[in-house]
Amino acid sequence: MWVFDISLLLNATRSPKLQVLIERMVRPIKTKEAALAISVKTTGSLSANGVKMLVYGQAGAGKTSLIRTLPDPIVLSAEGGLLSIQDADLPFIEISSMEDLKEAFEWMSTPEGMQFKSVALDSISEIAEVVLNHEKKIAKDPRQAYGAMQEQMADIIRAFRDLPGRHVYMSAKLEKSTDEMGRILYAPSMPGNKTGQSLPYFFDEVLALRVEKDADGNTQRAIMCDSDGLWLAKDRSGKLGAWEAPDLGEIIAKIGGAA
Repeated sequence: MWVFDISLLLNATRSPKLQVLIERMVRPIKTKEAALAISVKTTGSLSANGVKMLVYGQAGAGKTSLIRTLPDPIVLSAEGGLLSIQDADLPFIEISSMEDLKEAFEWMSTPEGMQFKSVALDSISEIAEVVLNHEKKIAKDPRQAYGAMQEQMADIIRAFRDLPGRHVYMSAKLEKSTDEMGRILYAPSMPGNKTGQSLPYFFDEVLALRVEKDADGNTQRAIMCDSDGLWLAKDRSGKLGAWEAPDLGEIIAKIGGAA
C-alpha cells in the first residue's frame, strides 16, 4: 500500500498558484468553535417581502398609468412623461444623472422613504440610458462604456429589486426582433444587446402590457402573463391567469403580496 506524506508536498518548492491550491486542499474544516451566521427562512414569506415585477410595452400603451394602481407608490422618473398620472398627485423623484439615482436609492432606506409601500422605476430603459451617458464620459472606447453600463445596471436592478418590504415595479420599452423563421418577437428593450437579453432573468414576474383591438374595433388593454412564443412573459408565482386586467394592485393581491 502506498503511503503519502503530505508534509513532503507542503515543504516542496512550488509556484504561488500551487501554494494556494494546496492550502485550500489541506485547510482544516471548521468545527463548533466557528459560529455559523445562517438565517433559515421559509418560502412562504417571499411575497411578504414585496412583489417585484417588470412590465414592458409599446410607447403609449399605458406603462406609466399602471403606477397609479400600485399600493402607495413613489415614482423614480427618468422619462419625464408623467402627464398620464398627473391627476393622481403621486410623489416622484426625477432621475437625470447617476448622482440622482444613488441619492434616490439611499433615500429609500430613510424613515421618509420607508413609508411608501411601492417603488416604481419609470423606465428602467431610460435609467440605463442615464448610466450609459455617464459611462461614455469616462470611457475612451465606446465599447468599454457599454460593458461598464451592463455591470452597473445589473447592480442597480438587483439593489432596487431587493428593497425589503416594498413592491417594486420597473417598466421597460418594447423591442421587436425577427427570428430565423421570419417571426416577429417582442421583448423588453435596453441599450446594449447583452443588457436587454439578461433583463428578464432578474424578475419572477415579467409581464407584457398589450394594446389590441377587439371584434368591434374598440381598443383594449390587458397584461399578458404567459408567453405565446412571440411575446416574452412569465409568472413564476403560478397564481396569475394568462391574461390579467391592467391593475397592479390586483396582481399583487393575487400573488399574495401585502397591499
